[in-house]
Amino acid sequence: MTNHWIDLKNADVILAMGSNPASNHPISMKWIMRAREKGAKLICVDPRFTQTAAKADLYAPLRSGTDIAFLGGMINYILENNLYFKEYIVNYTNAAFLVNPDYKGPADLDGLFSGYNEKTKKYDKATWSFQMDANGIALKDPTLENPNCVFQLLKKQYARYTLEKVVNITGTPKDKLLEVYKLYGSTGKPDRVGTECYAMGWTQHTVGTQNIRAMTIIQQLLGNMGMAGGGINAMRGEANVQGSTDYGLLFHILPGYNPTPNASLVNLATYIEKNTPTTKEPQSVNWWSNRNKYITSYLKAVYGTAATKENDFGYSWLPKIDVGMNASWLMIFDKMLKGDFEGFFAWGQNPACSGANSNKTRQAMTKLKWLVNVNLFDNETGSFWRGPGMNPKDIQTEVFMLPCCSSMEKEGSISNSGRLAQWRYKAVEPVGKSMPDAEIMNELYFKVRELYKKEGGAYPDPILNLSWEYGEKDAAGKIKHVDIHSVAKEINGYFLEDVYDKKVDPPKLIGKKGDLVTSFPSLQADGSTSCGNWIYCNSYILKDGKPVNMMARRGKDDPTGLGLYAGWAWAWPVNRRIIYNRASVDLQGQPWDPKRPLLKWNKEKAAWEGDIVDGGGPPVGTPGGKLPFIMKPDG
Repeated sequence: MTNHWIDLKNADVILAMGSNPASNHPISMKWIMRAREKGAKLICVDPRFTQTAAKADLYAPLRSGTDIAFLGGMINYILENNLYFKEYIVNYTNAAFLVNPDYKGPADLDGLFSGYNEKTKKYDKATWSFQMDANGIALKDPTLENPNCVFQLLKKQYARYTLEKVVNITGTPKDKLLEVYKLYGSTGKPDRVGTECYAMGWTQHTVGTQNIRAMTIIQQLLGNMGMAGGGINAMRGEANVQGSTDYGLLFHILPGYNPTPNASLVNLATYIEKNTPTTKEPQSVNWWSNRNKYITSYLKAVYGTAATKENDFGYSWLPKIDVGMNASWLMIFDKMLKGDFEGFFAWGQNPACSGANSNKTRQAMTKLKWLVNVNLFDNETGSFWRGPGMNPKDIQTEVFMLPCCSSMEKEGSISNSGRLAQWRYKAVEPVGKSMPDAEIMNELYFKVRELYKKEGGAYPDPILNLSWEYGEKDAAGKIKHVDIHSVAKEINGYFLEDVYDKKVDPPKLIGKKGDLVTSFPSLQADGSTSCGNWIYCNSYILKDGKPVNMMARRGKDDPTGLGLYAGWAWAWPVNRRIIYNRASVDLQGQPWDPKRPLLKWNKEKAAWEGDIVDGGGPPVGTPGGKLPFIMKPDG
């Protein structure tokens, strides 16, 4: 979520589309109802009349899978009726940027973009570039009238999404469509704000990414990003789905959303060059320019003292995927069905039920030699061989059940949908022979390591060089029990040497060797810092010489009245409760909406007040000012 659960109470209009919060995310519904008590309106767009629809002020049905057409029609309606927040989009988005005059879009080329190669089925993106001045900065038209500016190209693209066309595609009654468009379009004013809540109703489509990108266009046109009560909010179905994503559960990312390297990136330098954006825009923060610091500190956390400058900090030991390889859910089970896997760890999941095609998933597991089911109890995955159409006599898969602890039987953190990392303590002892996940991983690691030591293997280096310093060791060098606080501290990161700020004279000490890193701006690219996940740096820090677990805080003060509760637990990054919050203020740093002042520039103190500011630096319209969307090269 760009915002968080409690912030839903600040919205004037809530759009539940691709989700059913009343049934599946009850904590969100609590805050949606708080907003409604203050006069907010709830819109539900869903193929079914759900519990959320029953509570909604406005319900609109649509055919399943037609969300893009529905949203495209809203974009067109906003543009045609001048409902967009012009000052916001001119200064905080690329709406005014001029695009290469040779660019052609689907409105010109019958569904294709310029540069398409029919033989290779790929695009040459040369014509998709921005026009640049002599200094390499994008040319802009603040009037938004130039036919080559992004705004005009957007209008051209979405002019095709007429009400009649959208009704024909979606099946939504025209009167309902207009009601939704008018109501949500009313939030394109400084004193009104709208938020969108989505879940797997949007993501579990082959066009899931496009569903969400369409909504980002709407939110930017209306000026709802970065605002209290605004944003685009992914609602996770369980308490730590966000945390698992943050820590690299998906195949294409490492912890902290660093890209997984592919086989063509042969060394650390090529990886950094490939994945570090550059810009000449003087007001851009371009935060990913720090990629070298984050990936090097990550490698130091993973491989410890074995990672040195001479061996590229162990970059060669990182697993690499083949160029163009797709190892996402659907593709993995396709490969499994073909017999390409010998074994499978189903850890804390139940793929026999959670995939779109459960019969295919279960059939794929019959091709395995072995399957390890790590869960609280036996489930459909562990007993897939008992499922419909299965003959156990024909299935050679050997299934192992490893019982693990429930959340009440172990200590550690969870990160909820709003990026809030909260520490939880063990309430009861584990049942039977069940073990915490960390202890199972500990056992597994040392067994595998022992085998590599004894028998060797094709490439033992990644395992043998792994740093695993998570607790007291026995005489054989094995960790007896994992200290989960040691894991949390490694994630936060350490100063491995005395680190100085060399930009000042004389150099100023930033951190002493052995201390916990205070915040990710202190991470270094030379191997002098470690950090298991840069976005969680600042979650476990030193205060008055003592380690403080920021995730365990339970402060209940909320001086803003907006529900930030900055002293309760800790939100990544650096306890920022609403990301892109610099977009909530005007060019001088004053709130667009004085009723909901998330952030404010104090001119006398030359400092921001309110939420933790996104990116630092003064407001855009002042000397040295910075643009709000800090993760984008153009700001």
